[in-house]
Amino acid sequence: MASKKTFQIWYDREGDFLEIRTSMGERGVFESIGNDCFKRLDEKTGDVVGLAIFNFSKQFSDRKEINIPAQISIKMSKKEKSASKA
Repeated sequence: MASKKTFQIWYDREGDFLEIRTSMGERGVFESIGNDCFKRLDEKTGDVVGLAIFNFSKQFSDRKEINIPAQISIKMSKKEKSASKA
C-alpha cells in the first residue's frame, strides 16, 4: 500500500525564495548543497526535512521541469503487512 506524504511549498516572489518542507514544527538547520540551494535538516535527527532555493526564478526561468534527486523510505505497519499477505 502506498504511503501518503504531505509537503508544504512556499514561494516568496519578492525574495525569490522557494521552500519545500515535509513537516512543520521541527527545529532545523540549513546546509548548502550548492548553487543557492540548501537542504533543511531536523536539528534532533539530522534527517532531511526540506529544501530551499534562493534566486529560484533566476535559476529556473528557462525550465518547465525540475528534478530533485531524493531517496524515500516507506515502512509498512504490521496491519498493512498482514493485509498484503491475505
